Amino acid sequence: MLFPLKVQYYKGLAKALKVAATILPMPKPTLFTGADSSLELCEAIGQLGIKKVLIVTDEVLVSIGLLKKIEKSLKTHGVEFVIYDGILPDPTYDQIENGLSILNNNQCDAVLAVGGGSPIDASKAIAARATNNKSLKQLAGMFKLRSAPLPLFVIPTTAGTGSEVTIVSVVSDPVTHQKTPIMDPRLVPMMAALDGKLMLGLPPAVTAATGMDALTHAIESYISVNATPDTEAYGLAATRLIMENLETAVKDGKNFEARQNMSMASYYAGLAFTKASVGYVHAIAHNFGALYSTPHGLANSIVLPHVLEYSKDQVTDRLAELAIAGGLKTGRESKQQLANKLIVKIRTMLKEFNIPEQLDDLKKSDIPHIAKLALEEAHISMYYPVPKYMDQKTCESLLSKMAA
Repeated sequence: MLFPLKVQYYKGLAKALKVAATILPMPKPTLFTGADSSLELCEAIGQLGIKKVLIVTDEVLVSIGLLKKIEKSLKTHGVEFVIYDGILPDPTYDQIENGLSILNNNQCDAVLAVGGGSPIDASKAIAARATNNKSLKQLAGMFKLRSAPLPLFVIPTTAGTGSEVTIVSVVSDPVTHQKTPIMDPRLVPMMAALDGKLMLGLPPAVTAATGMDALTHAIESYISVNATPDTEAYGLAATRLIMENLETAVKDGKNFEARQNMSMASYYAGLAFTKASVGYVHAIAHNFGALYSTPHGLANSIVLPHVLEYSKDQVTDRLAELAIAGGLKTGRESKQQLANKLIVKIRTMLKEFNIPEQLDDLKKSDIPHIAKLALEEAHISMYYPVPKYMDQKTCESLLSKMAA
């Protein structure tokens, strides 16, 4: 059990984060939306006078030809490019440094991310390193950038992370396997394109995991004690769109409307958690994800129902409101019943999507270490404004439920 003084101290840190989020400007990218909006973004890059961009992506997207139209559009508008496709899930320091070398060697004056959360996070880190003479370890934490990053443009190809609008870049230390978030408002891209056409070929498993990632962002921001009226509105809108469209997108991957709506849901959820922050789902998922190389969306999906069950008694009203936004109210259910319905719905979705509530890789001997790192992230390094605090023993107990 946490001592009351410790809880008050952690609450004070979280309150300080809210003050910072209120005072500091939170920029939003100029947004292009709809079919072929990615090509409109390429035209805008040319209009800005950008001469050469480093395209940061992964080998799969290059191999399936997803970048062909983007490359053609950049050329049409007088923008040269170099492709760096060495980004893997949960990018590590060495991947960032490799991208930085390519950027410098080719004298690129901007960065264009094309891909999911990993290429976008890597792009942010590369753009920041290009203008800040600091190592990634030195940049880790809050507000460590002295200079603005290179101009950054983003074309997401998944609907989940919301990285196109967030102030965060998460990269992993290849030695310790710890994920090290870099947080600064200047990491928000200059422009972003939400082009549902680019997501039509996304496999069902990836669609499901990234969609649940977006739902996690919406829910954790909404139950955050640092939530504000605008983050609440974005969180509810994201929840509504996800509940209405995710199952369709998983079952019918060619449904453009569902894909476009999911991209907007991810964007709204990103806006919500950028100011209201996240909580224990992310703290736990980050740390077992880094240890076992579990994709972030899948990790959040596994942890989400367990943390909601733990926090439920403190956020019953909030969960009920999310349930109503998600279309789960069918009669005169109490708030308690609605909160339970939301958690049951999440578990039902996970089952339909073949996402387990347990992690096969999770070793019981690793649980104390993972719990320790998760609580350090939540309480000390990132000041997560959680509605109900937990101690080491409680976190270990919760993790034990995730062991297969």
